[in-house]
Amino acid sequence: MIIGKIGFAQNPFITHMYTADPSARVYNDTLYVYPSHDPDNAKWFDMIDWHVYSTTDMKNWTDHGVALDIKDIKWAEKYAWAPDCIKENGKYYFYYPTDQYHIGVAVSDKSTGPFVDPLGKPLISMDTKGVVCNRDFIDPAVFIDDDKQAYLYMGQLVVNAIKLNKDMVSYDGEVHLLEGTDDFFEASWMHKYKEKYYLSYVGTSGEIKYCMSDNPLGPFEYKGVILEKMNSGTNHHSIVDYKGQWYMFYHNSDLYFKNHPEVEVKFGWGHEGSPHPFRRSICFDKLFYNEDGTIQKVIPTK
Repeated sequence: MIIGKIGFAQNPFITHMYTADPSARVYNDTLYVYPSHDPDNAKWFDMIDWHVYSTTDMKNWTDHGVALDIKDIKWAEKYAWAPDCIKENGKYYFYYPTDQYHIGVAVSDKSTGPFVDPLGKPLISMDTKGVVCNRDFIDPAVFIDDDKQAYLYMGQLVVNAIKLNKDMVSYDGEVHLLEGTDDFFEASWMHKYKEKYYLSYVGTSGEIKYCMSDNPLGPFEYKGVILEKMNSGTNHHSIVDYKGQWYMFYHNSDLYFKNHPEVEVKFGWGHEGSPHPFRRSICFDKLFYNEDGTIQKVIPTK
């Protein structure tokens, strides 16, 4: 169901609801964003469903409504957190975390869903053999290489990666722990540019950082910061090429502070006296590379 046209060329670009953790994907001539959805009255990260947004001009956006709801996943109890989605085999595969413990997968014939659970169980969990995670097992990010091998990255504090099978809903049984991801905290994202693999992520510092490798499973070499800390305390991003221009998508709390002028703006979660609104808003800005392939720091715009 198409909810309707919304948004303009400004940050945040979705303003009729709170959104976070944007995973951007391009199918044909359309860019889609798969974010999480913060409730209007959020008191914690208590999200319950996922919407899908699309654009063909980076100015006007369509909200396609709910693509998947936590209540439709029989084995999951709570927390519709940061997802990702990719097209393969003529279908769309939606990867998502629940319960701070599981990574699931759902499938649809359409980029906007609705998505359906094909397994009736998680794809992989914190207690799966080979997984190393002593915090939240979250933030799946999927990547398909030029040879059509698909990888899924996930976890907190340690980057866990698996090689997905051709069916995209199972894997070869081995879990790879990636090396060279300095200060990794969460929100891994993989992309490729000029035969180099870029693993970007949120550091424990709150900045978005990145490292590079000649192999999608590393080892990686740390390169630096792409995006400064945001006033949301948390962040979660994606990087995508659309119509010849690279973009970084991310989130902040600008919409919350605009909607609540009575709240004093203080910077980020953990700062003394600063509220944590748990109500975030997704943004994007252009991303550029240097001649040596390193990434220039992204400058946030309003």
